Amino acid sequence: MANIHRQRDIIDRRALADELAQTVAAARSPLDRGALLPPLKAALAKGRAEIQRRFETEGHAPRAVREQSFLIDQLIRALYDLVTERVYPLANPTQGEKLAIVAVGGYGRGELAPYSDIDLLFLLPYKQTPHTEQVIEYLLYLLWDLGLKVGQATRSVAECLRYAKADLTIRTALLEARYIWGEQALYTELRQRFDAEIARGSAAQFVEAKLAERDARHQRVGDSRYQLEPNVKEGKGGLRDLHTLYWIAKYIYRIEDVAKLKLEDGPALVTQGSTELVHALLAAGLVDEIRTFTFPLLLGSGKRLFSDGIQPRAFKLTHGSVSPNGLIAATYVRAGELKTGTVG
Repeated sequence: MANIHRQRDIIDRRALADELAQTVAAARSPLDRGALLPPLKAALAKGRAEIQRRFETEGHAPRAVREQSFLIDQLIRALYDLVTERVYPLANPTQGEKLAIVAVGGYGRGELAPYSDIDLLFLLPYKQTPHTEQVIEYLLYLLWDLGLKVGQATRSVAECLRYAKADLTIRTALLEARYIWGEQALYTELRQRFDAEIARGSAAQFVEAKLAERDARHQRVGDSRYQLEPNVKEGKGGLRDLHTLYWIAKYIYRIEDVAKLKLEDGPALVTQGSTELVHALLAAGLVDEIRTFTFPLLLGSGKRLFSDGIQPRAFKLTHGSVSPNGLIAATYVRAGELKTGTVG
């Protein structure tokens, strides 16, 4: 994840860990989750307020979504240490009792819009043990008690690979997996085996499947860039189309960060002198800005934008004034022009 400025102004993990340890020590039972909620809620509220203050001052949405991810990362790290060291401690855990916490999906990219789902993978070496079950359950209940929307899966490395072979959605989620905390060797094994057993030699198949998925999504939400109520996430030319471009780049070139894909280095995806990826990156920043700034005004889960309910002047856009429809029409994923028989 990109560098976060003045991290402790958002959350001081060591100070929070000390406060949580003192709370557990003073509680009647270490299993009493209720005693932990006041300091956790205070830390979460303080972090969110600081991120909002920075965004309203600087108007930098890509930075705000990275800071949201950092806040949740640090919260999860403090909770994991607390649970494994003070609630369910093990002096000498066996290999089967080791556990890694991995972020997937948008959270795995390090892009977490306000109040978005937090998708977690609890990664195991083998099948789940009673101890890892207790740790995971305690962590999840605490996160839910904080009002966070958590999507989660508990799987071994072998299970992850087996499901990824059969399911494109799971394969894409693992493509964006990011280590948070715990046994890092498990995460490293997953990444290495994913590249060797899933990604290698299957780029053409992946591109074809993602483009078919894109076409079906467009049909579902309205196959036009010019919707009166554009869906900034799922609509044509929206954020999910930009993600599709990123996923294809990551899958073909096996890179952790799309920013490392230089224009002149990618003959299959972007040709020398092409500015399409630059425009895509710019548009992604603008969409992040809309999703961050207008979230309380968006419909339901924050995916569809009312063109008559939010005027362009409502957006604090660092790149200048832009209308909602103009934003959606600003870019389109070049991945649709890929010749799937020439990659991978």
